[in-house]
Order: sequence, then C-alpha cells, then structure tokens
Amino acid sequence: MDVLPHHYSVTVDANPENNLRVSAAHLSVLEVAAPKQFDGPGDKWSPEELLLAAAANCFVLSFRTVASIAKLEWQAIQCTTEGVLDKVERAMQFTELVTKVALTIDSETSRQKAETLLAKAEKICIVSNSLTAQKRLEIEIVTKS
Repeated sequence: MDVLPHHYSVTVDANPENNLRVSAAHLSVLEVAAPKQFDGPGDKWSPEELLLAAAANCFVLSFRTVASIAKLEWQAIQCTTEGVLDKVERAMQFTELVTKVALTIDSETSRQKAETLLAKAEKICIVSNSLTAQKRLEIEIVTKS
C-alpha cells in the first residue's frame, strides 16, 4: 500500500442536453444521469447507484483482504448494498445502508471465522466509514459440503 494520504481525482463533463461523462486519467469514461426518481432516464448509472456500488465494492475488497490475511478458504461472495434516501432536516441524504452478503465457503467448520471476517470487513470499509447513514450487515453463509 502507498503511504497515506492517498489522493483521487475524477472529472465530470456535461452540457445542458447530454448525460454526464465521468472520467479519470486511467479509466474509461462512464455515462451518468439522474435516476428515474429525479426525472432521469433510468438507463444510466446515477450518483446514488454509484455511491452504493462504491460501498459494496469496498466491502468485498475489504473482505478479500481480511480473508487473505486470516487464510480463510472461500469460493464466492455476492454483496448487495441497498440505501434509503430521505429528507433529514432540510437536506436529502442516505439515512440507511443495508449490506446483504452471501458467502460460499468450503466447510461448515469455517462458519464462525467467516462471520467474524465479514463483520471485520464492514468495520474497515473506507467508503461506508465515510458516510453518516445507519449501517446494517445481513450475512448468509453457504457451505459447499
């Protein structure tokens, strides 16, 4: 890992008629638009969905790290993050983030270790730690044997 602090940069280009174009120097362009709930087309990524995607990706990458360090054998993970956007005082914000994770492991004997590592991944996730919403983790462990 690079020495902290890390710096990140994205650029958004737009005009009155078109979708937003999000770019970073080393990445392909991503088209973004308002979600249907805000009268957008609903066929492009929205800032709200990108925020939830960032939280879900961060969770999975955090889990990969802690599982590797702890030498947990696992087969697959699926993470769905759901968010509730609501009005708080005079501003809209996400008030709740629910992370639903299904983890497939080799053996029932690893269940407790897997649950502990999933909880740890939630605690160290940089993205969700940066948000003020209430957070909840729902875990499903599936064993292959």
